[in-house]
Amino acid sequence: MDGYKLGVVETRFAELIWQHEPLTSGELVKLCEQELQWKKSTTYTVLKKLCEHGIFQNENGTVTSLLSQEGYNAVQSEKFVEDTFDGSLPAFLAAFTTRKSLSEKDIAEIQRMIDRCGKE
Repeated sequence: MDGYKLGVVETRFAELIWQHEPLTSGELVKLCEQELQWKKSTTYTVLKKLCEHGIFQNENGTVTSLLSQEGYNAVQSEKFVEDTFDGSLPAFLAAFTTRKSLSEKDIAEIQRMIDRCGKE
């Protein structure tokens, strides 16, 4: 993926694929007609665009993801921290916690992630 950020409608489209994959391009057209009220041409245009960005592929009429929803979210999160906090996760956490308290559960989960990273 080239750092492309999905718009609101593209996100809904991508979520449909992630929820139903693998699916045929014909199934995707029907799904988009039902869920987004799109015509066939709109579905194929958006699919082609997201395939060009390396998020999905349409091989032999079967649509699958090249990047999972979790993977896409991870890339977007990394880009946000990089662009906004010069790549500093501690700076992001400091900014985040100035307006929102972390619960004991959040703190424990963050500590587990830190411990796991320290062992790798």
